[in-house]
Amino acid sequence: MDNKIEMYCLTHKRVNFLEDLNYNLVNISSKPISSNYLNCDTQENIINKEKYYAELTFHYWYWKNKINTSEDNWIGFCQRRRFWTKIKILKNKIEKNEMKKNLLTEIPNELSKFESFLCEAVKVNKIKKMKIIKKGFRSLLRNPNILFDENKQTLSFQFNMQHGYNILEQSIELLGNEDKYDFFDFMNNSVRFNPHNMVIAKPKILNKWYKNLFTWLDKCESKLGFSQFKNYETRIYAFLSERYISYWFKKYSKCHELPWTFFEND
Repeated sequence: MDNKIEMYCLTHKRVNFLEDLNYNLVNISSKPISSNYLNCDTQENIINKEKYYAELTFHYWYWKNKINTSEDNWIGFCQRRRFWTKIKILKNKIEKNEMKKNLLTEIPNELSKFESFLCEAVKVNKIKKMKIIKKGFRSLLRNPNILFDENKQTLSFQFNMQHGYNILEQSIELLGNEDKYDFFDFMNNSVRFNPHNMVIAKPKILNKWYKNLFTWLDKCESKLGFSQFKNYETRIYAFLSERYISYWFKKYSKCHELPWTFFEND
């Protein structure tokens, strides 16, 4: 079995240290970077929505124009500054050569029984009380215990506080019944999620994910639009996907978490 990963690094700037490696470098913006980078502004695309969809701009292009469900290879996605690693790296600063040696390029044989991989999860419930009071006051009015009980500082609370109050709830209502209630429970009872819209999976699994995701986001667009989202909240549809990916792959595939790290070498 070939365990090598066809890896795509999604970026809006050049990632110089990767340019001599066997990574597919992808420009997700509408501005040119390099002739050696893939672009997602050809064929069927949503490049005009990049401000709101961020890295999903390429995922949509890949789904519509490149995915081949008859293949059985591993497809992976990472981002500029966020990369899959062979082992968990605990250092705050990593040398470029050390980083290159630790980049994940294939799935270990002992993990080949899985169908998908997500980034190791992060917790959201270590929030300073002043920030909760300042940005989460509407949720506090409904449940004051949030301020003192970290288990109540759930993904739903954090999303409402960071990305717009009641946006999540309106979006979940647009899911089909097979996911609506389970995803609602996940968001309201969990304090951890798998970040960055990074996934490694086989094409058939990815195709199912894309169909489900973009059908849902299209409904969200029709209801929520774009104009109400400003500044940090502009990437709302990427933020919704980032939470949904944590739920979906664990429900619909044999999923495992893998280490990742933040590395900047601009």
